[in-house]
Amino acid sequence: MINKVTSWVVGAALASVMVTGAHAQSDPIKVGFVLSLSGPGAVIGEDMRRGADLALEMMGGKIAGRDVEFIYEDDQRRPEVGREAAEKLVNSEDVDVVIGASFSNVMMAIARPVTRSETLLLSPNPAPAPLAGAQCSPYYFATPFQNDQPAEAMGLHLNAEGIKSAYILAPNYQAGRDLLAGFKRTFEGEIVGEVYTPLDQTDFSAELTEIRSTKPEAVFVFYPGGLGVQWVRQYAQAGLIDTIPLTTAFVVGGATLPAIGEAGLNVIAAGQWAYNLPNEANTAFVDAYRKAHGGTPSEFAAQAFDTVRLYASAAESVGGKVEDTEAMRAAIAKADFQSVRGDFAFNTNQHPIHDMHLLKVVQAQSGEFVAAAQSAIIEDMPDSYVGECKM
Repeated sequence: MINKVTSWVVGAALASVMVTGAHAQSDPIKVGFVLSLSGPGAVIGEDMRRGADLALEMMGGKIAGRDVEFIYEDDQRRPEVGREAAEKLVNSEDVDVVIGASFSNVMMAIARPVTRSETLLLSPNPAPAPLAGAQCSPYYFATPFQNDQPAEAMGLHLNAEGIKSAYILAPNYQAGRDLLAGFKRTFEGEIVGEVYTPLDQTDFSAELTEIRSTKPEAVFVFYPGGLGVQWVRQYAQAGLIDTIPLTTAFVVGGATLPAIGEAGLNVIAAGQWAYNLPNEANTAFVDAYRKAHGGTPSEFAAQAFDTVRLYASAAESVGGKVEDTEAMRAAIAKADFQSVRGDFAFNTNQHPIHDMHLLKVVQAQSGEFVAAAQSAIIEDMPDSYVGECKM
């Protein structure tokens, strides 16, 4: 197992003595966010904002002893809007770092203009395959995963369960294509159906009819946010939930289960984080989130929380001199912080190596429906594109 963590609590306590120079003490650190805060993607973007704000609050509102300004831009889940927002943050707001986006199609639009300006770009959620491989950049870090990883882990799990056939579905955009590619990379059985639906499609009756006719041994889907709510509800209403196991990535979690409700019971997923992972940082985060917002945080809140604290740990290690981009790059690459997921390290393409867990939707004693970690599917998992990155 990897051991590359340092207590963020200690780091925050030491921050005030690590800052040197009047400039570092007087000027706020400017953190720009590009998130989907309206429209169909808002359920994800808003919980990411809650996670980021909570991280700063738990650090006393400062990073490395300096005041911090969070500047939020809404990309509306539209690539052209996201690109305009990112350029505004870099050129007009002169931010020290950009954190975003919520969706892979927006990330592909903002990555080049941000990194071309030699501004640090930290992804709190999407990690499209091109940016992990041939289009990697020394100024881009993906903190949560590489898109394919959870789907690859689910393929491994279904192999271990002896599943011989699967029907797979996702929206037709970068992340959807990444995840189904990841599933096919590891699943050893037969793919009896592979469907890509429009990103705005919410009626899945035709796809459910085809699944009932095809009779696969399992179904794997990636439908984020509100799409996932509709998919799981319709899958249960069609009477398939008890006959064909539904497996997922990024579908059942704190952002969607309050709306999915009982229909999500026993759905399984693969992921790098769950609310019940037994480590000190995670326990503190979940408790603080519940106190601030009620309910269980989503993986998206956890990822944004981690991203802010990763950046803060790097700032502390360079004495608050975040304007030194090269020093910050080196410090971020060390990942010297305590992640809510437990063990964490960056690979050479600046994407994480971490454990992937099997999650199952259960009803907690509180009555909430939650995705609880059951066991590790694979430990210290690298992504599949690292060899294509020539940094």
